Amino acid sequence: AARNARYAALDGAAERHGATAVLLGHTRDDQAETVLLGLARGSGTRSLSGMAWVSGADGRYRRPFLQLDRHTVREACLAQSLPVWDDPHNVDPSYTRSRVRHEALPILEKALGKGVVEALARTAQLSRDDADALDAWAARAEADVMTTAPAAAGGAQAVHLDTVGLHGLPTAVRRRVLRRAAIAAGAPAGSLFARHIEEVDRLITGWRGQRAINLPGRVEVRREGGRLVIRQG
Repeated sequence: AARNARYAALDGAAERHGATAVLLGHTRDDQAETVLLGLARGSGTRSLSGMAWVSGADGRYRRPFLQLDRHTVREACLAQSLPVWDDPHNVDPSYTRSRVRHEALPILEKALGKGVVEALARTAQLSRDDADALDAWAARAEADVMTTAPAAAGGAQAVHLDTVGLHGLPTAVRRRVLRRAAIAAGAPAGSLFARHIEEVDRLITGWRGQRAINLPGRVEVRREGGRLVIRQG
């Protein structure tokens, strides 16, 4: 909620000033923290790819400092007499990211030596390249295995997928297609986790007559013959 409020404020300021872009101050250290949080949560490749250089509608948000460490950015500001403001949340141990910054990363660097931050940031870029390639593959595969059926009773939209076509896809691509289909049927992306998609995937790879699977957003996934039917109930 706080993140949404921050970006809403930035969007409002950008529109008032007619700004082409908003430059964010995220550094390589922030990127490393993001990757470490993703690892701890057992997230997928997209989460491990960290923050993008460019994001938001029409590429509004840019992060020009992602290759620079926090100390360098701070020193550059001081050298140019630019005021540096520290968010008090960044030192509040009740927040996970704060504990990663002040406890976890220093311990890792002490145990493994300097270079952990750089390695994690490099992992983010490698993961982003892989995730982009897999997402593009999934988008092409989606056209081959998915058809959107007419709205059912009550106006619910059903997404139909060919189980044979899905079964022939690599796991990483197939699960991306399943996730895209679930979101298209009404499942909120922020509440759709890996465990949900794994259960849906078993309807393809481990079919034994299982019952329908319920996903967030009142979305139901059911296997009907050679089709996987995903609809909002």
